[in-house]
Amino acid sequence: MASTFEFLPQPPMPVVAAQPRGYWGTVLRKLMRDPVAMGAAIVLLLIVAAAVFAPLLAPADPFKSSMIKRLLPIGSEGYLLGSDELGRDMLSRLMYGGRLSLMMGVMPVLCAFGIGTTIGLLAGYVGGKVNMVIMRVLDVFYAFPSVLLAVAISGALGPGMSNSILALTLVFVPQIVRVAESVTTQVRKLDYIEAARMSGASAMSIIRTHVLGNVLGPVFVYATGLLSVSMILAAGLSFLGLGVRPPEPEWGLMLNTLRSAIFRNPWIAALPGIMIFATSIAFNLLADGVRSAMDIRK
Repeated sequence: MASTFEFLPQPPMPVVAAQPRGYWGTVLRKLMRDPVAMGAAIVLLLIVAAAVFAPLLAPADPFKSSMIKRLLPIGSEGYLLGSDELGRDMLSRLMYGGRLSLMMGVMPVLCAFGIGTTIGLLAGYVGGKVNMVIMRVLDVFYAFPSVLLAVAISGALGPGMSNSILALTLVFVPQIVRVAESVTTQVRKLDYIEAARMSGASAMSIIRTHVLGNVLGPVFVYATGLLSVSMILAAGLSFLGLGVRPPEPEWGLMLNTLRSAIFRNPWIAALPGIMIFATSIAFNLLADGVRSAMDIRK
């Protein structure tokens, strides 16, 4: 007997709505579509990788000197980027120097970001006399150019990497505080902040839940722009003898010690400056890309 199979109609597959991208997902997508920002990010990644893995990648000991091999030109046998005024391998010293230079350039901005955001949130949310006292005290720092202020503070503290980082942190804190205070003052006047306050929420709860998320974005964008400035100021302090001490390899200090070789072998003397320039430009271009990507209205 032939059996018949009855095929029942299948219910239609449910249509899954596309999940909307979050804010940071949209920012990341826009940033990855920016070729200039991605190129700067790749350059920074290579510089950071060379600095982090310097013990594995460096072809020679950065502290080993040889007076008979002083100022060898670029491309010499066994010295791909030549040697410095004491016969030390330039490629190895540039790799190891990136460690201290990047640390001195990034750490002040990170420290200032945390301290400045906290003070700016306090001044902007509390307002009144607290705001006036904090902002008037910080206005004193604006009476001096950043370079002069960094040199003055570092000179008063004495030479050394830790003192240079502290000096640059003090230079950048007032700038970040001003940005954080300005944004917080605007946010705390919004209706939903007033509604949260009237509902009995504590000040810390309101700041953590409603204010902090709106403040971190603009402050973060501004802080990324300070990285290039910090790199140049840190190298300048070392160049003046207020940063890293010899014989430690650091790009600013290397520029100082190679001044006497500028007429004999100018390319060797220019290598640390090229690294400072390339790193600061890469930070600047990446910061511009992040700023553009975070403006989702475009």
